[in-house]
Parts: sequence; C-alpha cells; structure tokens
Amino acid sequence: MAGIESSPGVGEEVESRQKMVFTGLCIDLLILIPETIAALYCHSMTLTADIIKCANEMLATTFALLIIRRVTLGGKFTYDYGMGKFESLTRIITGVVMFASLAILVYFTIQRLTHTEDFNPLAAYIGIPLLIFASIADAYHWRKNYRLAQKEPSPIMEAQWRLRRAKTFSDLLIVFALSLSLVLIENPLVDYIDPVVSFIVIGFLLFAGYREISSSLPDLFDKTLEEELQIIILKELVGSFEKFDEFHGVRSRRSGTRIYIDIFLGFDPEQKVGDMQENIDFLKGSLETLIPGSVVCIIPTSEKDVQPVSS
Repeated sequence: MAGIESSPGVGEEVESRQKMVFTGLCIDLLILIPETIAALYCHSMTLTADIIKCANEMLATTFALLIIRRVTLGGKFTYDYGMGKFESLTRIITGVVMFASLAILVYFTIQRLTHTEDFNPLAAYIGIPLLIFASIADAYHWRKNYRLAQKEPSPIMEAQWRLRRAKTFSDLLIVFALSLSLVLIENPLVDYIDPVVSFIVIGFLLFAGYREISSSLPDLFDKTLEEELQIIILKELVGSFEKFDEFHGVRSRRSGTRIYIDIFLGFDPEQKVGDMQENIDFLKGSLETLIPGSVVCIIPTSEKDVQPVSS
C-alpha cells in the first residue's frame, strides 16, 4: 500500500482529497462560531441541535483528514496493510460520540417541550442567512466529494459525500423551520416548532451514528468479501481450472480502499517452477483486473487448511 500511495498520480488524488476535506472543515468552523453565539443568545433548541450535530460531523471530518494526511506520508509509516483498520476504528468512535450527543439532545428537547419558551425572532434573522450559506457550501462539497469518490473509490470520500448530503438537507430543514416560525410568530403553536424540528435533527444523528458503527464493524473484524465478489473469484478459477490441480480455499478481507485476497491452490508436483509461476501471475493479474483495488496472493499448498468460499 505504501508503494501504491507514493506514486505521483495517487499522490495528486490524495492531495485533492485532503484539500477538499480541509476546506469543508474550515467552512464548518466558520459557520459554527456565529451559530453558537446565536443559539446561546436566543435559546433556540433547533440551532443547539444543529450545533451539536455539526460538532460531531466536524469530529468525523477531522478523523478523515488525519487518515488522509497519514496516507500522504506514503512509505514513511510501517503498516503493511495500510490504515484501513484505523479508519474503521475512528468511524466507530465517531458513531459512539454521535449517540452520546443524541442522548444529551433528547434530554434538552424534552425539557423544552415540557417547559416551552417564547420564540425569539432574532434566532431566525441570524440563523436563516447563515444556514442558507451553509447549505450552498455543503451542496458544493457534496458534489465535489461525490465526483472524487467516483473517480477514485475510497471509504473516506464515500463517507464525506454522504455526510455533506445529510448536512445539506439538515440545513434546509432548519431554514424551513425558522422561516415557518417567523410566519406563524403570532400562533400559539410557534413555540413547539423549535423542539419538534430538533427531534428531526436528532433523527439525522441517530441514522448517521448507526451507519458509522454498522458499516465499520465488519471490516474491523476482517469479515470476508461480499458474495458477489466471491462469485467473481470462483468463476475466474473455474474458467482457469487447467492452470492448477486443486483448490483449497480463499481468505479475504478489506483494509480501507484495499481488498486482500489469499487463494490456496495445489499444483502438479512435476510441473516446472517457471510454468507454475506463469500460471500464478496470470490468475493474479486476471483477478486484480476484475476486482479493482484488490491485492491477490496465490499461495501454492497441498493442505486443505482453509475452507473454500461458499457459492
């Protein structure tokens, strides 16, 4: 992985990712400061919920930035299988923090529902233009990160564009809530709009936290590849059955952007070493072409020490 990441083309891609993630983090901080002041001054539960949500998202973005920064070091770090597990662990930590924030938000929102406060229009006057700007910035980063993820698939950029998409819709939702509160300012129900919308923001946190944890645990525990990829491996082996004598099994796992596949095959003992290596190179090259981002290792063996993958 170190060698791959240190190549010029990949280095440019990593620097582009780092710049996008860092820019998004700076914009989040720029918006968070005045939003926090407005929330404290106006006692807006909706803005408070968004601040806590935004702080968690900044934490996730900071972790992503740290990982990308480590990738730019290339061969300078000593992790043979890359930073995939570190990425999964940091995503789980982020998910746990999101759930902790969610519990705090639920408590304060229930308190606000049971002890309503008059709506302060200043929250809308400050929050609406601020969050319109935030939604435009988040939509821009959503689009840019999505393009980067499509061009060069990466769990980090996949998480980043999904994060920006959720932030865009969340920003627009709060703009709608604050605008509605201004329109209905004389209506007795206006005091309930703020806490009700904060519950919707809580829903975003719940979904995001669950997604971070559930999507990271399998990779952290070296879960084998999806059945679709296993079928691709088996089909390729079946189509090249004349190049080996016995199939003893497959081991596979993910580590960040990489997919590691170990295939245990038996070869004819009378076969020349050069011919066996030629067959190994053919299978390795063919599978790595069929499964982008994979690192295939063909291991000659005569023992059935690995269970074959199920079809």
